Amino acid sequence: MTRIRLRLAVLGLSLLAGLTVPTTAAAAAPAATTEEQRLDKAVPQEILRRSGFDDVAPEFSRALERAHSYAQARRVVVREGTALWRRAVDRAQGRGPAGGDLSRDDDRPLYWARLGMTREVRTWQPRFGLTGRQRDALLDTVERTSRGQADIRYPAGGRPRRVLLTGFDPFTLDRDIRISNPSGATALALDGTVVETAAGPARIETAVFPVRWQDFAEGTVERTLRPYLPKADLFTTVSQGRVGRFDIERTNGAWRGGFPDNDNVSRTEPVPVADPATQPQWTTTTLPYAALTAAPTGRFPVYDNTQVTEIPAGGGAPVVRPDGPTPGSTARAGGGGDYLSNEIAYRATLLRDRLGLHGTLPGGHVHTPVLQFGAGNTTEVTDPEFVRNRLDIVAQVRAIVAVAVSATERRPG
Repeated sequence: MTRIRLRLAVLGLSLLAGLTVPTTAAAAAPAATTEEQRLDKAVPQEILRRSGFDDVAPEFSRALERAHSYAQARRVVVREGTALWRRAVDRAQGRGPAGGDLSRDDDRPLYWARLGMTREVRTWQPRFGLTGRQRDALLDTVERTSRGQADIRYPAGGRPRRVLLTGFDPFTLDRDIRISNPSGATALALDGTVVETAAGPARIETAVFPVRWQDFAEGTVERTLRPYLPKADLFTTVSQGRVGRFDIERTNGAWRGGFPDNDNVSRTEPVPVADPATQPQWTTTTLPYAALTAAPTGRFPVYDNTQVTEIPAGGGAPVVRPDGPTPGSTARAGGGGDYLSNEIAYRATLLRDRLGLHGTLPGGHVHTPVLQFGAGNTTEVTDPEFVRNRLDIVAQVRAIVAVAVSATERRPG
């Protein structure tokens, strides 16, 4: 009885104060992540200011504060996350105002603006209260909508070829916070575009992925790609790779090598996937690598990279194999290494195979050249050579896609 009277007294005081008593206890807002904490540094703020994207987080914060329920907050997040992706794509493709003097092809305004949005959600303390699960759902919605993962649309009916292409966020930001990722820039430049090929037009849809181990373990790649691979004529995951060259990665390995991600988290373990009992150590590209290495697609050479690192059958130390894995070996690095570039290629091609599409769907991984600043530039956020290099890489990826489409058959359906 004492507990009942105490509960009623609390309820009465709450109602008198005009407060809503939550039916589920609200969770305390967590602190900003390591990735989000970089946002306050001078370089990210300059990038946001010089692109006009410095208004994204403040306007998003004001919209959140006007939400009086979780349902309203979710609508705000869907609207604003989608608007950020469309704004970044429009800027990259020359539509609307540039918002500043930073070149339109730059992927970094999207990256830093998104972190501003996730930090607002992560630290927000609404009066109506948020459970931990609700906050996580809002954060997930920001990620999916602002990365184009919820914006993949192919026209119905008599159609051009359908291409699905993915890119990545900038990474290794503690080494150089100015870093841009040409694969992310490519995703923005090509989203929703039509490329003319020798086999006819091809429509490209894109999405961008985080450089975080945990997101991959939680299935962000499979969740995004699964609805679209059966409809696609070709897919390619794209990331930044080696200096001065493109690589078509022949083989992908089921191993995480432990390099720190954007939250400075390391993972050294087998790639975690659903149904690990049927998980292969290796998956292979079905992109037309011979055609891609032979075609004149741009100023950077394109290589068919067949190297892997394996533990041979029966055990022993890891061995580098220039011509791919040997039977029964255990993966320690695919052609694309043992970081998230290799992992997205492994996950995408494993999904292709588990969907029964290995023999009919061309797909694999393209590594771009490292995007480099001009000689002597150690402090400026951009320079003419940096922009030229990025534009050339984006143009060459577009040409690689065109060659790949031309060299493969249209899938039925």
